[in-house]
Amino acid sequence: MSNVHLIDHPLVQHKLTLMRRKDASTNSFRRLLNELSTLMAYEVLRDVPMQEIEVETPMETTTGRVIDGKKLVFVSILRAGTGILDGMLNVVPGARVGHIGLYRDPKTLVAVEYYFKMPQDMHERDIVVVDPMLATGNSAVAAVERLKEMNPRSIKFVCLLTCPEGLAAMQAAHPDVPIYTAAIDRQLNDHGYILPGLGDAGDRIFGTK
Repeated sequence: MSNVHLIDHPLVQHKLTLMRRKDASTNSFRRLLNELSTLMAYEVLRDVPMQEIEVETPMETTTGRVIDGKKLVFVSILRAGTGILDGMLNVVPGARVGHIGLYRDPKTLVAVEYYFKMPQDMHERDIVVVDPMLATGNSAVAAVERLKEMNPRSIKFVCLLTCPEGLAAMQAAHPDVPIYTAAIDRQLNDHGYILPGLGDAGDRIFGTK
């Protein structure tokens, strides 16, 4: 899968391992997710478009390259995507933010949309979709399909964990969308949770059950 990028940096793997521990507190889990997301942004945004600007240094005038943050949109899949979003915004605070609300039907596991709010002029923007878990892939597939209707310049998908089933679903539906992840775990269980995984990311971020 040439468009699947495993971010295997030691710092990323170290923090992910600490997050997997079932005795990690809500505060610790949230902090580690923020730090890990910031580290992942380095690879995710490696090829982000740049522009040249004139800069006056203490010595002379020169040119430098900067990210056009206003053209970048982080799209958070609610609610757990908020945890990754915060870390990404640490790196590009000028980026725009969109939200898409999807819940998984417990019987069919199909994603159902209940909220969708995006910046204007999406056809001019590069989108980074964020969600901690790419499990069945249903939510990710639905989110990307919805975003493609807005004809953005590009779309990437970022998650902490995924599995062969989730990757296969995304590859089948959206083979053109690069996927960035910190780990590819073994499999899904009968309830659609990743194994060994780290549990329900949303519950662990917000301290809910």
